[in-house]
Amino acid sequence: MKSLSNYRQEWFFNIRADILSGIVVALALIPEAVGFSVIAGVDPKVGLFASVAIACVTALTGGRPAMISAATASTAVLMGPLVRDHGIQYLFAATILMGVLQIIAGALKLGRLMRFVSRSVMTGFVNSLAILIFVAQLPQLIGVPEVTYLLIAIGLAVIYLFPYVTKTIPSPLVAIVVVTCVVLGFGIHVETVADLGEMPKALPPLAFPQVPLTFETLRIIFPYAVALAAVGLLESLLTAQIVDDLTDTPSNKSVECMGQGAGNIVSALFGGMGGCAMIGQSVINVTSGGRGRLSTFVAGAFLLVLLLVLDDVLRIVPVAALVAVMIMVSIGTFSWKSIIDLKRHPGTSSIVMLATVATVLVTQDLSKGVIVGVLLSGIFFAGKVARLFAVDRREDGQAGTVTYRVEGQIFFASAESFIGAFAFSETARKIIIDVSKAHLWDITAVGALDKVVMKFRRMGIDVQLLGFNQASTEMVDRFALHDKDERAAASASLH
Repeated sequence: MKSLSNYRQEWFFNIRADILSGIVVALALIPEAVGFSVIAGVDPKVGLFASVAIACVTALTGGRPAMISAATASTAVLMGPLVRDHGIQYLFAATILMGVLQIIAGALKLGRLMRFVSRSVMTGFVNSLAILIFVAQLPQLIGVPEVTYLLIAIGLAVIYLFPYVTKTIPSPLVAIVVVTCVVLGFGIHVETVADLGEMPKALPPLAFPQVPLTFETLRIIFPYAVALAAVGLLESLLTAQIVDDLTDTPSNKSVECMGQGAGNIVSALFGGMGGCAMIGQSVINVTSGGRGRLSTFVAGAFLLVLLLVLDDVLRIVPVAALVAVMIMVSIGTFSWKSIIDLKRHPGTSSIVMLATVATVLVTQDLSKGVIVGVLLSGIFFAGKVARLFAVDRREDGQAGTVTYRVEGQIFFASAESFIGAFAFSETARKIIIDVSKAHLWDITAVGALDKVVMKFRRMGIDVQLLGFNQASTEMVDRFALHDKDERAAASASLH
């Protein structure tokens, strides 16, 4: 009952602000959904209905209140070849399978993998996305009538100055209304939403994709479904983490995975493309006051109202007003502090952030940038841990014994240093290797220990191992090649 109470609280604790912010987001979704439909090679209505379905369903089933999910560029770029080679019905089938895979990922709690994404990767992801959002507006800034720049400037002025008057009404919504009124009042001829593409006139029917239910169909759609599911989850989980930080509230990443899957399945059944969370629209929602599930649901529901009921009003909204909102999102999304931090933060952290940004800008693929950033973070982290390692040599000349006390982490990155710490020119009769302050993590570490022990023994030197902790003992017992009796004695020395 407590969880049900919390769920209700997520819907109704911020009603007024959620409704207003949802309306703003609905307007901002239109040019994005139309543009992403073009990227995927489908009609604008496919992206628009996808945005409606995914937003409404994830509001109900997702694990991150106030996050906006809809048709996105990162998934759209993967769909083009499938639509071109096999047709839109195969896209719908791949989207359903995409949703199923995401639900399975949520059930397996793969959302916990987000803990392996470092802060530097997150910053790079945010910065690269901010740049991509701005670059996406360039077609509306190049080769357009000069009055367009004035309208965008008016929109930005309203966005940033209106909060000084009142924060009751979201300033992006006010900017859209003001710019629209200026265009209508002065009879200015500029591009409007109606010019972006044919708008849908009716709700699509619920229908299963018209594809053969054969293994050949599965062979065609499975690679696309896997790629779409992976990219969609990656961007959604990163966006959820960002919204967590913006709102200082937690989210359930595994539930969000399943919510994304449910949204994509419903989208495909109503003739929509696949999608995922959108950081730009999520930032608009949060900065406009949205905090609950109601804001996400209103974004999808009001977009549907705009498409089917208020389409005449929607068509007259100038694209310049929406561009102003997206420029605001780009500016607000970029981490300007990260530029100053380039000198203050460790060099490796800055490299990870810059590599993430560079990869995204070169490939136009957020997932590739994150993968590069995570890999670099892992390499740098392994290097740091490998340096937290020391071997102290103490010699007892009268007893003819040399003791090596090992401290730190022994694994693939420090194994070579571990071997190099031993003097294989020893003339002692006995060597004691004390690992009570060390930990053996992998088979590379065990192999390095084998190499040291066997080399000393081939020299005729007695070797004794001391101080294995329980985890290291288990590793050595399973994988080491040197005398098991010695390992048993080493283990017994702990007791």
